[in-house]
Amino acid sequence: MKLDWRKTFMIGLGFLGISVIWQVYNTFVPLFLQSGDPAFDAQTEIAVLGFGLSATWAGIIMTLDNIAALFILPLVGIWSDRTRTRIGRRFPYILAAAPVAAISFALIPVAIARIDPATSGSVTANAGPFAFFMVVAGLMLLAMAFFRTPVIALMPDLTPSGLRSKANGVINFMGGVGGVIAALGFGSLFDFDPGFPFWLAAVLMIVAVVLLFITVKEPKSAFEAHEKSDEEEALFGLKGMSRIPSEHRRSLLLLMLAIFGWFVGYNAIDTFFSSYAVTTLGISAGAASRMFSIALITFILAAIPAGYFGTWFGRKRTIVLGLGIFAVLLVVAFFVPDTLVVSVILGVGGIAWALVNINSLPMVVDITQDERLLGTYTGLYYFASQSAAIVGPMLNGVIIDLTGRNYASIFVVTPAFFVLAILFMLRVTRGEAYT
Repeated sequence: MKLDWRKTFMIGLGFLGISVIWQVYNTFVPLFLQSGDPAFDAQTEIAVLGFGLSATWAGIIMTLDNIAALFILPLVGIWSDRTRTRIGRRFPYILAAAPVAAISFALIPVAIARIDPATSGSVTANAGPFAFFMVVAGLMLLAMAFFRTPVIALMPDLTPSGLRSKANGVINFMGGVGGVIAALGFGSLFDFDPGFPFWLAAVLMIVAVVLLFITVKEPKSAFEAHEKSDEEEALFGLKGMSRIPSEHRRSLLLLMLAIFGWFVGYNAIDTFFSSYAVTTLGISAGAASRMFSIALITFILAAIPAGYFGTWFGRKRTIVLGLGIFAVLLVVAFFVPDTLVVSVILGVGGIAWALVNINSLPMVVDITQDERLLGTYTGLYYFASQSAAIVGPMLNGVIIDLTGRNYASIFVVTPAFFVLAILFMLRVTRGEAYT
């Protein structure tokens, strides 16, 4: 049994498109929201039109995508499991959502361009552009939420259980490439025109979706009408969970709690590392960003090998190993606040994180052997991870404030949540590859 590399890379194109969009969005939309505020402008050398919002309000708006995803991703997974059309069960959602997401995303810089330079930094004076911005950003967030689960569900749809860790490694590698394209390629064009990164990202996503549709065909079961199973009926709206076999339900809940735990922990590093680097290591914000990119690069390089390792060593043991290694390294970073040491820890940590992240989605979908429910279980994975993305930054921020703005505390908080996740993982009894 061999992995179909061509098909897997083409599915990865869809994830590449998603990654490009989010990288551009997360990098530049916060600038648009805060620019014009004198306190913010004094800390940056770039001149960008914006609405002058506080960091708190910018953070709230930037969390809207996670809130939308929390509710929409699981439901779209369930709905797509039940869908049967001439083009399959996933592609109706993909083809409907992708153009809406791309067009609305491309309109974000158009909304910013409508700001009067003389009143930049004032929401009140630019009520029209702000309303336009919120509408197109909202449409983009909703469309991306409808788009994501069906794209990712194509992987387990078309990949046998024993190969799903390897396939997920390929797909995450493609996503990492998309992030690099957006950050280093499209991002460099922002200074010439703030619209360029958005327009190029939108075009790239549409091209990726078209190629995905042309080259990847869903399995025959996606086109055939069927009787809804009791399990499908039970899962609709996440109700009736008690009707799932008890061993499935127990492992599913424990695994979702573990995923929630390790993503809450990782969010402490992802959100506050730059603050730690600037305040504790005494380096510039740009240098902090470059230092953290070490972990991103090693994650990309380790993505495919991590899938192979999980297949050979076992997914559960691989995830526990990755969490344990990363936790120990972060504790070392707490006691040795040295730039070189922390850089090395981030590099090895990116590899450890790949062991965790690459093997987690295959574990969730392989808790069930009912191929009709793969979208449902994919949605449940995102329910756990998106919940952490909402709770994590706020909870970690509170902990940092309680420690007197000691940002080094993230190197204690994250290992604590990783250990909690390990305890949950040790009790999971399903999720390995089956034949």
